[in-house]
Amino acid sequence: MRILAFETSAKAASVALLEGDMLLGELYLNCGLTHSRTLLESAQRLLEITELTAKDIDAVACAAGPGSFTGVRIGVAAAKGFAWGRDIPCCGVSTLEAMAWQASEFSGIVCCAMDARRSQVYHARFLAEDGTLTRLCPDCAVSLDEVRLALENCEKPKIMVGDGAQLCYNTFGTEISGCMLAPEHRRMQRASGVALAARRLLSEGADCSGAALAPNYLRLSQAERERAERLRTSKESVNG
Repeated sequence: MRILAFETSAKAASVALLEGDMLLGELYLNCGLTHSRTLLESAQRLLEITELTAKDIDAVACAAGPGSFTGVRIGVAAAKGFAWGRDIPCCGVSTLEAMAWQASEFSGIVCCAMDARRSQVYHARFLAEDGTLTRLCPDCAVSLDEVRLALENCEKPKIMVGDGAQLCYNTFGTEISGCMLAPEHRRMQRASGVALAARRLLSEGADCSGAALAPNYLRLSQAERERAERLRTSKESVNG
């Protein structure tokens, strides 16, 4: 099975093509251009380089969140459009699980962290053993102190991945026994990890339809928070 995967959850954008266990190719761009300008062009270029066409793709996947609200929407829309045109499976995977696959050969705890601002990170932990991952906690938005506490209570070796890994490691990583920071090329979110996570979903028979795919932001956007605050203030004013 050939899986075309998109990763647009953070500053960098990437596209990968996985066939079975083989990564046929991956394009990674961290040049400051918007994902709407680079994503589909990168996908087309990747297909050209591998001498394949859209008709040769069996499934499409994307990082469905958490992450940048705009970035996630771009990836989800691209995946839905590609899948609808070809009537093929469309997999939305956890951004955090996808990045954990970048360190799946590690033996121990993979600590995934994305900078969520407001003194929080999007976080999940996985146990990596023999090239497989077992989820240890759900995706969540938590404080750095909560991540620290979870890792302090774990005796296994620990590796940090994600664009929030450096922040976590600089804050408390050197104080925790057996904790290390993944190297740059294995640390950041990449479409190859999305493809690997999607492959597992497909093998497990998950509902991978475009209709079922929806972004998972974990928390409200700034606009939604501000609107909720205005409504709350308005109600208090009326009731007061």
